[in-house]
Amino acid sequence: MAVAQLIDSRLQLGFEDGVTNTGRVIVKHKSFNNIKTSATPDQLLAITVALVALQQKTLYSIKRNDTELVTEE
Repeated sequence: MAVAQLIDSRLQLGFEDGVTNTGRVIVKHKSFNNIKTSATPDQLLAITVALVALQQKTLYSIKRNDTELVTEE
């Protein structure tokens, strides 16, 4: 049986950076590595609110990217 262990987490914020000729939103991403794997969604949202206040662009998306190590039990 396989076992997955969470080993790394990254917060990725997407910001609107204009619109294409066809009307699609252009999104620029900023990534923050080494997020604690134990961080809750509420904690990530709180830090996002603080970081967005420092930005000039409008927030488009918030993503959490987790990396897991899969091993055989």
